[in-house]
Amino acid sequence: MRAAVFADGRMELSGDGTIFHCGPVGTAMWVALCQHDWQIDAAADLLAGLWRLDVENMRTDLVIWVDELWDAGVLRHHS
Repeated sequence: MRAAVFADGRMELSGDGTIFHCGPVGTAMWVALCQHDWQIDAAADLLAGLWRLDVENMRTDLVIWVDELWDAGVLRHHS
């Protein structure tokens, strides 16, 4: 998977014939998840603190977003 981040904060993920676009919020969630080895709780703690949001709401948003990535074929299990 290749990730390209643009100056306006948008990101394009591509690979294996899949292309996925997201805005700055999705980009920040991707970066936080990468920084925390895809541990949703840790990424939610970070983003909730930065954005002054309720951590449970942030966690829910991350779970929904990760599900969207799975559905789009961007994420898959490693063997």
